[in-house]
Amino acid sequence: MTISLRPATGADLMAVGALHQRSRVAAYSSFLPADALADPTPEAMGRYWTERVAWEGADHRMTVAERDGRLVGFSYLGPDDAGDPATGLLNAIHLEPDERGRGTGRALMVDALDAMRARGWSRAALWVLRENATARRFYERGGWTATGEERDDVIGATVVPQLRYARSL
Repeated sequence: MTISLRPATGADLMAVGALHQRSRVAAYSSFLPADALADPTPEAMGRYWTERVAWEGADHRMTVAERDGRLVGFSYLGPDDAGDPATGLLNAIHLEPDERGRGTGRALMVDALDAMRARGWSRAALWVLRENATARRFYERGGWTATGEERDDVIGATVVPQLRYARSL
């Protein structure tokens, strides 16, 4: 019952999309309406990841987590979205809902931070939904702090505020 991490392959991306959708529903259902979480479908989310990785694969990295051969989580990182060459952006960590609290998210975060250091970045940043208290606590325990920057995203038809977090590497 050990967790293993490996680079994602193209063959993983449809399953990553389905996992991403399940993760979003589980993590956001306490503060977002069901209709906001109904779309995209797991298949559409898989196509999204297939296209995104095709466009960004040269300078981004996806890692998948497996437990006993079953895909249970992933992380995705790349250059900073604000253009700071010293900063890497942790775009995502998502887990199967039953994987929460088992150390998988932490393993993915530590791996992502190590990969950012290896790329020569001295700082890491991420965006998290303001209402996602569980994720905010997870990142704060990992040494991340809110920067005070905010932006809006849209999930379904619902506008959701995001907070930027950062930490030194």
